[in-house]
Amino acid sequence: MENIAILGSTGSIGRNSLEIIDKLGHMFRVVALAAGRNTRILETQIEKFRPKIVSLERKEDAEGLRQKYEHESVRITFSQEGAEEVARFEENDIIISAITGINGLRPTLAAVDSGKKIALANKESMVVAGSLIQNMAHESGAQIIPVDSEHSGVFQCLAKERMENVKKVILTASGGPFFWKSRREMENITLEEALQHPRWKMGKKVTVDSSTLMNKGLELIEARWLFSLEPRQLGILIHPQSIVHSLVEMCDGSVLAQLSPTDMKIPIQYALTYPSRENSLLPSLDLSQVKTLDFFEADVDKFSLIKAARLALEEGGSFPIALNAANEVAVSAFLERRIKFINISEVVMEIVERHQKREVLSLEEIFDADRDTRLMTQNLLKERY
Repeated sequence: MENIAILGSTGSIGRNSLEIIDKLGHMFRVVALAAGRNTRILETQIEKFRPKIVSLERKEDAEGLRQKYEHESVRITFSQEGAEEVARFEENDIIISAITGINGLRPTLAAVDSGKKIALANKESMVVAGSLIQNMAHESGAQIIPVDSEHSGVFQCLAKERMENVKKVILTASGGPFFWKSRREMENITLEEALQHPRWKMGKKVTVDSSTLMNKGLELIEARWLFSLEPRQLGILIHPQSIVHSLVEMCDGSVLAQLSPTDMKIPIQYALTYPSRENSLLPSLDLSQVKTLDFFEADVDKFSLIKAARLALEEGGSFPIALNAANEVAVSAFLERRIKFINISEVVMEIVERHQKREVLSLEEIFDADRDTRLMTQNLLKERY
């Protein structure tokens, strides 16, 4: 039986992971959980899975939980340091990294440094610190298994392939709720509309990223580091059915594809059980019912954040950090109804175009670039909106 820690246990990936672990109870035991502010969900997780250590974002929430569980054996901590403590917990065998945004970077690095198996769902960590993470994994012996459905698909396609034979990797995107809309129609999109994804059930920030297609742009950069690819080897296709999650073109003309039902439980379970596979409770994929598989080029004029992500991918250095930071600030402003949907791409594009590239070789330099970009983005929002 393997011990599991979950960073981001109350989010969508965390909750799905615990459903799988509950189903595969003979294989896994939950020993550590890190959450944000959703104490209600966390309490139900503590009651069901009885972890040995738990972390929350805020001190006051941790103190409230300590009072409730003062006679229990669970250790309760808080803050970034608490999440890192969960990641480094000595009894961990597998760490699921699913804290959204750059807030997940330090706990992810702590997990990688522990030398354990990492089921990686925090794409932003790999976007802003891909080289650092891979170097650390090489030194510690950590094994990184992607959880994003597209990267899991690539990982499965490449399982028995030599990387020198890979010509191109193509990530698919559903296109989100606005793929069929004109740019003019997108000018008046509401928050409620942006949060209604046609295929996937995700947290608010990721759902907005999927509607702008920034999610796919970030995944391009993540794939560059996960699979040691060059920018020219990476592409995107819009695939509204969300059945084909990725395609890998080989040098001999063969194209490998990974297909599965649209449910995150499948890549999560594969990451946990790899290199083995276990039976799924989900219904089998019936292509006779799907009938058609459509693919389209992404309109980078309408979805300009793909263009911004491609620029960051090709420039490297601090550009991916600036891209991610500007996007996090802009999406937060949209979720707070301070800007319009169409303003997200306008703000991010301007910040990326203004950005002055610098080399980032350390964690401190990454956070310096992140902080400077956030300040610039916040100032732009104040000036213009």
